[in-house]
Amino acid sequence: MKKKIIYLFLILISILFVSFWTIVSGGYDKQNKTILFLKEIIPVSFARKVRDTIFFIPRLQDRNKFLETQLSKYEQGLNGNLFFEKKVSNKEIHNYNLKKFFLPFPSLDLELGWRATKNAKRAHYLELVDDKVLVISGEGETIYFNKKNINKKKLSQSYLKNNLVELFSNKGTELAAIRDLYYENDFVYISVVEMQDKKSTLNIYRARKNFKNLIFEIFFETKIFYDEYTLQTGGRLEKFNDDEILLSIGFFSQFESAQDKKSLGGKIISINKATREFSIQSMGHRNPQGLFFLKEKNLIINSEHGPKGGDEINFNFLSNDNNSIKNYGWPISSYGKGYNQAQQKFYDENNYLKKSHSEFGFIEPNFNFTPSIGISEIFFNNNFLYVSSLRAQSLYIFEIKKDYNLKNYERIKFDNRIRDLKYDKKNDIFLLIFENTPAIGILKFS
Repeated sequence: MKKKIIYLFLILISILFVSFWTIVSGGYDKQNKTILFLKEIIPVSFARKVRDTIFFIPRLQDRNKFLETQLSKYEQGLNGNLFFEKKVSNKEIHNYNLKKFFLPFPSLDLELGWRATKNAKRAHYLELVDDKVLVISGEGETIYFNKKNINKKKLSQSYLKNNLVELFSNKGTELAAIRDLYYENDFVYISVVEMQDKKSTLNIYRARKNFKNLIFEIFFETKIFYDEYTLQTGGRLEKFNDDEILLSIGFFSQFESAQDKKSLGGKIISINKATREFSIQSMGHRNPQGLFFLKEKNLIINSEHGPKGGDEINFNFLSNDNNSIKNYGWPISSYGKGYNQAQQKFYDENNYLKKSHSEFGFIEPNFNFTPSIGISEIFFNNNFLYVSSLRAQSLYIFEIKKDYNLKNYERIKFDNRIRDLKYDKKNDIFLLIFENTPAIGILKFS
């Protein structure tokens, strides 16, 4: 009997040890409500102290494994070597094959955390340009490779010169972050967060397609200025009508801006490519990270980060009334809450974060994720909406019914933050930017 009790005790201790290590190391499922509850009641300072003492050895082992991967990435240079391949067959989810190829860019500093300003320059983006894939790093470096190389053991990447360093130096501004990369009609567009005199702003630059040298020039300025760097910038670019493109803009931590039609903060706008004039398509957004335009339905779909909870997917069926601007409620309405007591007190004092949208005259999200998934890019194809995530490190697949209501989803967990997502119709594949390593992911459903 005593032996059984000892065995049970040891098993319980082992379970608690593994569970606690999972929590403090950050390797838990970001949608596991039990673990999220435990994180709520365990002080951050205590968790970090335990991580750095009791779990010193497993933490060191994890760090060494990460550094070994980084060393392999560094040594292979521009090869873009294939370093991971997995085929999954499961009746409960889509069957798929996944490949990962190295990118030569810096990875996230996991010790600092994703909110660190240094990690703003670790967000990389990709775009399909004819028979090539163009990639831009968070520091503004550009590379490319031929699409056909995804069927080989290496991508054979090439550096592509650009004038961004010189451009920002001449302007007297600092590149704080790249927010998207977009290609259309022989022009490459990038959205950029710039810093000048300790103020941040979001602008769009574009360059004519040239695989020898990209010469960027200013295309559009939002003229939003915030007194410091903020993550709430939006910046996603997307196709729209023949002579226009879409831009999503975050609220830049200026709470009044999202409900102010005189400000571009918290808006999705269309920009005329010839005149550079813009029109507001929707407002009341927090930090729109995903954007897609379904032309046959005249539908703009966007995803956006909530605060703590309340990541949204919004549908905007455009009307012929140019004066009709859909309002999605931020910061008055959100299904999220403050990250801490002080932030929640601020929301309460300003009557922000009402759970209902419709009761206050706003559009309800078609779907909201609580807990948050760190929602990122989206894509619509053949009545399926594909939603990528950072925090939850997963791809979510919704089947779109006739009523366009989003209900059940299929989740594919990759254990890697997904920053960007593109679909290549010719090869019927998805290309993803995996952020942790970083890497190019090639996802093929069967």
